[in-house]
Amino acid sequence: MFDKLMEAQQKAGEMKKRLDAFSVSGAAEGGKIVVNANANKVIQSVQIDPDFLADADKEELEELLVVAINKAIEQAENISQSEMAAMTQSMFGGLGGLGNMFGK
Repeated sequence: MFDKLMEAQQKAGEMKKRLDAFSVSGAAEGGKIVVNANANKVIQSVQIDPDFLADADKEELEELLVVAINKAIEQAENISQSEMAAMTQSMFGGLGGLGNMFGK
């Protein structure tokens, strides 16, 4: 049992490293605001077009930043879920056919 726990911790560490390597982005206002993050949902950078910044008001800028951030986080979440499903499948191997236990 202790071995399984250690294996799970090791796999979790590997998963974090793998997710750190994925890069996602979210854009708003036709790419005038771009937010880059990794699949661990850590924001890496924010780019704002200088011409847009000069003309935008505070509320517009705040709204569009939220849109771009949410798009990047959504992409990160999708990758994270896919990677977690793959890791779970490899760890448990489909649970040895237990998926058919309920007549499916």
